[in-house]
Amino acid sequence: MFDTDKWQEIFSTIRKNKLRTFLTGFSVAWGIFMLMILLGSGNGLQNGVNKQFESSATNTIWVWSGQTSMPYKGMKPGRNIQLVNEDYDAVKKSVKGIDKSSSRYNMWGSNTLSYKKQFGSFNVRNVYPDYAHIEKITIIKGRFINDPDISQFRKVTVISTKVEEALFKGEDPMGKYISVNGVPFKVIGLFTDEDNRDDNMQTIYLPISTAQRVFSGDNRINTIAITVGDASVDESKQIEQEVRSKLAALHKFDPTDPRAIFTWNSLEEFQKFIRLFSSIRMFIWVIGFGTIIAGIVGVSNIMMIVVKDRTKEIGIRKAMGATPWSIVSLVLQEAVLITSFAGYIGLVLGVVVLETVGSKIESEFFSQPSVDLRIAIYALVLLVLSGALAGFIPARKAAAIKPIEALRDE
Repeated sequence: MFDTDKWQEIFSTIRKNKLRTFLTGFSVAWGIFMLMILLGSGNGLQNGVNKQFESSATNTIWVWSGQTSMPYKGMKPGRNIQLVNEDYDAVKKSVKGIDKSSSRYNMWGSNTLSYKKQFGSFNVRNVYPDYAHIEKITIIKGRFINDPDISQFRKVTVISTKVEEALFKGEDPMGKYISVNGVPFKVIGLFTDEDNRDDNMQTIYLPISTAQRVFSGDNRINTIAITVGDASVDESKQIEQEVRSKLAALHKFDPTDPRAIFTWNSLEEFQKFIRLFSSIRMFIWVIGFGTIIAGIVGVSNIMMIVVKDRTKEIGIRKAMGATPWSIVSLVLQEAVLITSFAGYIGLVLGVVVLETVGSKIESEFFSQPSVDLRIAIYALVLLVLSGALAGFIPARKAAAIKPIEALRDE
């Protein structure tokens, strides 16, 4: 392995065949470069989708009302289902497996917020305290809505940092009153969204009980959201079905009616994406390895040519007493050298492209493509082993050459 003369001979052979060596190494470098790019792209796609789920708890079941599409107990289809506070209370009390829960009352249209001479149009969400956990709201100052706010119908609000910038212009908002559609609410908290999603950052939160009373919401709600803790996908489906059955009994519609109420099980959808990306990752590895194997086959073919070109030389070596292993090691070392060096170049280029260009890519479903360095190193090690395997067959052929036949062929 550390025979200086042998390495000098290998480098001499490479210098004599620069173009051949370059093309062989390029095919190997291109293979591992494409593997890195494909793996990074797969991770970028997964990062983008994960961000869509990270904006709220991944174990949430969302419920909203619709219109019946099936007759039920003498009632015709086409009835509008309006969820109310009593529906939320019934679901929360009777359905087992619920961890966090909140209903939401929406104030549609343009909602005008003002402070002194500053005005702005923002979203207003009216919720229960648990909604902070469901939407993963990060409080950076003050607090979120609590139970006394709900029970005592307090006129308090939690605003985003974007609302703070628009209305307060650097002034501390805590304890100040803002006008929401002409009604004063005291600011008790300031929140931000880690993903800086525009729909969340353009929002303020009010106690749902207060908003229903002040803005003529009566007992109507638009959405019910519940988290299912550590439940499995099958368990979450069971909880989802129990919620549907409970609401069907309260509103007298067929529990199998798909349009009476709508549900979205984020845990089930998240698991679907996990399985999808596992398949995509497997597909990427197959494509990447296919590209690498093409390069390795090229190395093997080139080494076969090398052995053929050096048949007389190998025959002379064996005639002078060279052992089969010395012949095998000579061919193997050249194959491993080419694949290792070319593979390293391809690996470095792939990582550099992902780190420089990939870090600047940020879109809704594709974000910061990157590759785990450990996986890259494993791929390089596998490439080197493949290079040794590629050189093994030509090496065995070289070791099997008989001196007399080699000299006769020449």
